[in-house]
Amino acid sequence: MDSPTIAAPQALMDHLVGWFQSDVLYVLALSGGVDSAVVACAAMRAGVSLVAVTAQGPSLSQRDLADAKQMALNLKLNHILLNAGEADSEEYARNDARRCYFCKSHLFNAITKQFPEYTILTGTNWDDLADYRPGLQAASEARVRAPLAELQIGKSQVRELAEYWRLPVASKPASPCLASRIAYGVSVTPERLKMIEAAEEIVRELLGCDDCRVRLHEGQLDRIEVPLADLPKLSSAELYTQLNARLQPIGFRYVTLDLAGLRSGNLNELVTIRWNSHGK
Repeated sequence: MDSPTIAAPQALMDHLVGWFQSDVLYVLALSGGVDSAVVACAAMRAGVSLVAVTAQGPSLSQRDLADAKQMALNLKLNHILLNAGEADSEEYARNDARRCYFCKSHLFNAITKQFPEYTILTGTNWDDLADYRPGLQAASEARVRAPLAELQIGKSQVRELAEYWRLPVASKPASPCLASRIAYGVSVTPERLKMIEAAEEIVRELLGCDDCRVRLHEGQLDRIEVPLADLPKLSSAELYTQLNARLQPIGFRYVTLDLAGLRSGNLNELVTIRWNSHGK
């Protein structure tokens, strides 16, 4: 999905900052990523009342939690950590293709309960609308606003703004929740989320590659994804031995490498396949 072209960062900044209304109270879901950070920065520049909320559940990595805390500190945000309780939901734990819907429903319900008079904001951007995202339905039901998407601001423009504002997360790779690494149909448990988080730290350490995913499939199979440009780093028998030696003890039975490289949201390809096969 193409984003409209805006001439310069200053014009883009004015476009986003001007979206906010001075008489509205806002509460932002701050994830630790670049999108919500840009929305937070724009809100502060607009001078509006803003509370930032981070869902401190088992699917949020410690890296992202630390980034969210640091961003709130840098911007002097009123920052609240919230347990939305999604991990206790059977609908969420069974991990079908609507897991994200149930997770976001819990989050938005928890935020609404604590901030009933506030308008909820997210960092959803224009490009996100092109992917399979059941959480968008939950956002619609909760009347959540997404200024980036509403203004048709895509990911590249978000990063342009983040660099213009010198935000520390400007070049941070996309970092979806840990549950998104688990193949649909494999239940989400706190133990599996911890396995995935630990495995990704090991891959980063051994490869020196910050942008990676460790997908968990049925049978405790681990599928490592790194950008295509980094695949040559995974071409030595010594490294294979190190990965096996480090990853198997934390719970993975099989350690594999995806030769197609890193593709964000690629587990949704299975949803498309099933729909094409059975949805006719």
